[in-house]
Amino acid sequence: MALTTLRSEIAGTIWKIEVSQGGQVAQGDTLIVIESMKMEIPVVAEQGGKVVEILVAEQEPVSEGQELIRIET
Repeated sequence: MALTTLRSEIAGTIWKIEVSQGGQVAQGDTLIVIESMKMEIPVVAEQGGKVVEILVAEQEPVSEGQELIRIET
């Protein structure tokens, strides 16, 4: 099993976390929604797997490149 870390592609605020730690996700599932400049940008799973760690909280500001979530694939 490999560990994948997803990072923010933009600066913004965590608007909603759609998954929980320990949950299973499929490729293409929305994991987190980031609000930036009044737009909602989804962060989607690149591969299916198990959510190992959520590194942010709702309403938390994030910067470009910041680690958001780790998935075991």
